[in-house]
Amino acid sequence: MNVDMKIEILGRHSQKLAALAFWLVLIGAYVWYATAHNLTPLATMQQLVTFLKTSWWGPLVYIVLYALRPLIFFPASLLTIAAGTVFGPGLGLFLVVIASNISASVAWFIGQFFGQGILSNPQAGGVIQKYADRMRINSFETIMIMRFIFLPYDLVNYLAGFLRIAWRPFILATLIGSIPGSIAFVGFGASIQNIDGVPQLNPWVLAGSAAIFVVSLVLSRFMRRREGAQA
Repeated sequence: MNVDMKIEILGRHSQKLAALAFWLVLIGAYVWYATAHNLTPLATMQQLVTFLKTSWWGPLVYIVLYALRPLIFFPASLLTIAAGTVFGPGLGLFLVVIASNISASVAWFIGQFFGQGILSNPQAGGVIQKYADRMRINSFETIMIMRFIFLPYDLVNYLAGFLRIAWRPFILATLIGSIPGSIAFVGFGASIQNIDGVPQLNPWVLAGSAAIFVVSLVLSRFMRRREGAQA
């Protein structure tokens, strides 16, 4: 195998290698910290939650973790729920709005950098290709609909980057379209309360979160009908 071929293979798999390296660093850091302090996984997680809640650096650390999340393919929904549990509904939603849009931009830039030529065949079929064609024609409304119907967050981000969708309509559609889902998931996290050491759900907060979730689905249905009528 010559040098050019090795460089080509590394270039083709550089994103996966970067994600693998990041995962290895995280795992290594966790193993070192837990071993040095003789902590179980649960105790380590409790320390992290306590740090996020009590430290002035907690919100900033949360935003950084959320922004780097696309590199390790960690689900956005789990971190969004965690914001409600750790920071409460108000601050949690504020941090999620900031962090999720930074995270979306990171994934969009990765898609721009690594995705040249992907989904460039207009004759290809499939659901992803269908949305890819719609994003090329009407990027703002299509991305907003994809947010409203809770398509996988990073899939939409990478897809927009692959297709060279302009950043401004992408991030504006993401900001608007993600608000109902962010409220719903942060509200769900905020409904998880620790009473005498036992996690319990607040039914009123949970009901409000479910209502926002339904509103988001209704909005997506309305927008799809409107888009179809215009077409």
